[in-house]
Amino acid sequence: MPGSRVQAPADAPGTEAVDRQETGRGAWWASWWVRVLAVYLASRVVTTVILLIFAATEGPNAWTSASPDYFSFANIWDGRWYEIVAVSGYPAALPTSDGVHVSENAWAFMPGYPGVVDAVMFLTRAPWPVAAVLVSFLAGAGAALVFHRLMRRVGLSPSQSLFAVVLFCVAPVAPLFQVAYAESLYILLLAVALLLLVERRYGWLFPVVLAMAVTRPSGLAFALALALHVGYRWFRRREDPFPARERILSVSLAIFSGLAGLAWPAVAAIGTGSHTAYTDTELAWRAPYIGYTDLLPFTPWFQGADWWASAMLGLPGWVGVVVLIVLVALFAVLLFSPAVRRLGVDLRFWIAAYSVYLLAVFFPQSSTFRLLMPLFPLLGAMALPRSRVYRVGMVALFLALQVGWVAVCWSIDGYDWSPP
Repeated sequence: MPGSRVQAPADAPGTEAVDRQETGRGAWWASWWVRVLAVYLASRVVTTVILLIFAATEGPNAWTSASPDYFSFANIWDGRWYEIVAVSGYPAALPTSDGVHVSENAWAFMPGYPGVVDAVMFLTRAPWPVAAVLVSFLAGAGAALVFHRLMRRVGLSPSQSLFAVVLFCVAPVAPLFQVAYAESLYILLLAVALLLLVERRYGWLFPVVLAMAVTRPSGLAFALALALHVGYRWFRRREDPFPARERILSVSLAIFSGLAGLAWPAVAAIGTGSHTAYTDTELAWRAPYIGYTDLLPFTPWFQGADWWASAMLGLPGWVGVVVLIVLVALFAVLLFSPAVRRLGVDLRFWIAAYSVYLLAVFFPQSSTFRLLMPLFPLLGAMALPRSRVYRVGMVALFLALQVGWVAVCWSIDGYDWSPP
């Protein structure tokens, strides 16, 4: 079918440059997927050691006793909320902190991940802590495999693609691949969705988009990326044919993704009788920082910049706003850098769309590092240099940042205001 396949970038390696493990020839232990899984398993061993060291020094807290075992330590923070969803479901009446303002509750956590963990518990008879970690671990392995294929699909060499996977597996927030959080499952689904988008397999994207939308908030961001994709294909339809069937499918998919992004807030509204149930619940998590406010798009980051500058650093609030504007401008420039352009237009559409979505609705605090995880295609740009010194240095830096993330965000120090 004309236009149904994507042309590889001009600088992409040709078929002759693809080594034997990419084409299926040679010994199985030299295959690309064996290498990817070896990287993933080795990185998980390192992260397990890091988590166990912190668990050994952990004191009594709201979730565990002192020096908890691995599975108990891996099921704190949002992991407990997901367990509540799996065991008790969602409240019909929204709880309040003062009789007026909605307080933190289970409606902030979508049912996809706890539903999968429930299924694994039923099949294996494993308890929640073990089943939750198992789901995250296996989903992370799948995500690493798909990410490698995505990098090869956009034109990175085998060596660059494998190093992108290394960075993916040792990233500062990589412990999320083995704790009771939904991110691991979501990143797997997102990697599949991006691969299907790059390959223009729109029909297969419908169930993946729906699964993403009930796992983590994503539908609106992906709808924006799809709208940019459709506009780009329409603009280039003379150079790259855009058949009527693909037009209908891609436009329908963009609309479907937008509706999927609104589905969970609608379910929360029906379940509680409050049309703002979901947004009110999400706003409860930022109330300790700036009090109870309304959700005004594109204001949270400016509120956060003012708070961090004034409340935490003792600087005038406008300093934080200026720093934010500079960072946003630099990020926009980054999207047009030669290294990021190597990733192809579709991945850049996703990076831009998700960044706009974050800027529109999320409040910057300690969990922002976790919320940046869907920008993982940028690791492909970071994997381009072939210098061994650079690569060793990047792995060392990422592992150091991983230790820092566990220390600041995951480990609990009395009344902890820095959740992951």
